[in-house]
Amino acid sequence: MDPTVTLTDTPDATARSVLLRGLMGFNATQVGHPEDSHLLALLLSDPATGEIIGGLWGDTLFGQLHISLLFVPETSRHAGLGRRLMGDAEAEAIRRGCAGAWLNTFSFQARGFYEKLGYTVFGTLDNQPPGYSRFFLKKTFVTPPNSPG
Repeated sequence: MDPTVTLTDTPDATARSVLLRGLMGFNATQVGHPEDSHLLALLLSDPATGEIIGGLWGDTLFGQLHISLLFVPETSRHAGLGRRLMGDAEAEAIRRGCAGAWLNTFSFQARGFYEKLGYTVFGTLDNQPPGYSRFFLKKTFVTPPNSPG
């Protein structure tokens, strides 16, 4: 008997974990070991209030750093914070044994910033969102001979 297909934008809290557990199990059978996914977050906070105002959010998995979010408030831009967050994330990724990193950005965001940090475009989705493009960028880490990674 075929499974029932249900379309929803409000899935049960356990639904994602069921899918993730199944996919992780399959991936482990293919690569020969379980996933080594670990969160990596660097947070910027207001020194007066402690409120989080920006930062970097990503994870390391299968020897790669994936940066999913990078946000520096407008009032703090051009002071080197974005470069520092990226450098700190890359250093931690190398410490974790990663060989490189990848991310995506829109044409109205920070492609040039990432390219100045050594990232190169490996894919593009045109007209996504309409009138713009989404770029996928990657970087291979260069590590000294006796360092992890």
